[in-house]
Amino acid sequence: MSKPVVAVVGRPNVGKSTFFNRIIGRRVSIVEDTPGVTRDRIYAEAEWRGISFAMIDTGGIEPNCSDAILEKMREQAQVAMETADVILFMVDGKEGLTSSDREVADMLMKTGKKTILIVNKVDSRKMPDDFYDYYELGLGEPNAVSAANMLGLGDVLDEVVDSLQAGAAEEEGDAVKIAVAGKPNVGKSSLVNCLLGEERVIVSETAGTTRDSIDTPFEKDGKRYVLIDTAGVRRRSKVTGDIEKYSVVRAIAAIERCDVCLLMIDAQDGVTEQDKRIAGIAHEAGAGVIVVVNKWDLIEKQTNTMKEFRKRIASELSFMSYAPTVFISVHEKQRVLKVIDMANAVSENRALRVSTGQLNSLVSDAVMMKQPPSDKGKRLKIYYATQVGVKPPLFSFQVNSRSLMHFSYARYLENKIREAYGFEGTSIKFVFREKRDKDDS
Repeated sequence: MSKPVVAVVGRPNVGKSTFFNRIIGRRVSIVEDTPGVTRDRIYAEAEWRGISFAMIDTGGIEPNCSDAILEKMREQAQVAMETADVILFMVDGKEGLTSSDREVADMLMKTGKKTILIVNKVDSRKMPDDFYDYYELGLGEPNAVSAANMLGLGDVLDEVVDSLQAGAAEEEGDAVKIAVAGKPNVGKSSLVNCLLGEERVIVSETAGTTRDSIDTPFEKDGKRYVLIDTAGVRRRSKVTGDIEKYSVVRAIAAIERCDVCLLMIDAQDGVTEQDKRIAGIAHEAGAGVIVVVNKWDLIEKQTNTMKEFRKRIASELSFMSYAPTVFISVHEKQRVLKVIDMANAVSENRALRVSTGQLNSLVSDAVMMKQPPSDKGKRLKIYYATQVGVKPPLFSFQVNSRSLMHFSYARYLENKIREAYGFEGTSIKFVFREKRDKDDS
């Protein structure tokens, strides 16, 4: 599902990383089991009151440094702040308000983003004598917290979630958001320009030209879309400098807030480890996915060339076999417009609902055709199934024992649902809930 982004910013040594680790609940911020997913330590997921969001822990912003460092820090902060839906501005409650805090506050005011002011290192319920000085920043009521002692964090998170929910209510939901993702220099910006029919973003042969995720709304056949051109995601060993690091974070955030991700692959390179990583991010986020093989005009064709390439993609990206593949040449404008038609279809599939009656009839037939697994004489029973969510489709199964639901049988049920209803281009999520038989003890 689309996840909003919360960035923690402030001067060095005010306690941002301590706060960040307290919120995400662990000192090591990134643990992922999804194939191909590795994330930088500055980016992690959090949840409060049932609302999931991504958090970015930024480096310290120190305006009063030499010009070179000042420019670097400002650029770093700008990327993080522009990425965020909500900004948490942290200051040091022991040191008091500084001129640097005022300069950072001015930067934040210019973004127009919702900003929550946090005064850290307030280790007792007694407020410091100069606490009310923080109102001078013009960012509303300051929140006194102690990240080290975990005081006041809940109040901050309540305000974060309230702000995110308010923003979601205002956001227009009828435009299909399409993120164009892939490793650098695969042709992402060229595809965006081709689809828009004009030079709306810079196209360059130099890898890494696009540092930001650029949203461009447009219409086709009366339907509204938003194209999101992202920075190329490179291997971690190839990521150098804070600006590029935050550009990668921004690309990940773009994938997580889109409806459909166009995973662009260079036909000459085939599926690389970076392609797998990006695919894993999109799969985990529940985005719709279309594999777009670009530069197909440069491939020497033989009988079954395309068929063999599809087989290699299916093998390398086996965890997302639901994703359709299209072979294009942006340079020659081959099959480019087909991408939008496919994205529209995938978006509709993500929102598809199956009636409870039809679903239970399908599951009943599936169980009759293939008996559920058993263990130590106890067999899995499926009592009831219903679809409880969309984008991506989420199905709930009431069973006698979750431990008896082997992953292979869950995959069998998924295949049966896909055979009946398609769901091409979107992952399907299952949740299993237990209900005891009267005979069970």
